[in-house]
Amino acid sequence: MPAGGGLLCGASGLALLLAATATHFWLQRRAPGGTASLGLWRACLGGQCRPHPGTPALWEATRVLMLLSVLTAAAGLTLGLSAAASAARRVRARVAGVTLLLAGLLALLGLAAYTAGTLSLLGPARTAWRFSWSYILGWVAVVLTGSAGLFHLCAAAKDPSPESSEVAGA
Repeated sequence: MPAGGGLLCGASGLALLLAATATHFWLQRRAPGGTASLGLWRACLGGQCRPHPGTPALWEATRVLMLLSVLTAAAGLTLGLSAAASAARRVRARVAGVTLLLAGLLALLGLAAYTAGTLSLLGPARTAWRFSWSYILGWVAVVLTGSAGLFHLCAAAKDPSPESSEVAGA
């Protein structure tokens, strides 16, 4: 299998993107009623979670970008898996690589928007809040999906197999 590293990084990146997007530990702080945490979808205080009462536009953008990143990473991973069993390995590996790079870029943009929006939203109170593990998982996922894309592109460039006749004729 020419893109084993790409598949491993892609699967790991997708799992981390899913975990980061679904969990509510993007920001945390110690509060009098226990710990408080904020995620993309809800805010929690002392174990009780509620949807955000009002969501800033940059957090909405982060939601959209992270969801698009998850969908794109899933598509890239599927293309990478199909490249291993296909006669047109080079083309599918190349498309999988570009798709996974796009997933990493979307997540990067989402995390950057969240960082900028959070720092401006919290203002002086930002010293009490800390970026937490869900946020960090998102950044690790950016590295993994980007690496998966590069691995697939390198595998496509080094693949000695001839392309199938249906792809070459198209």
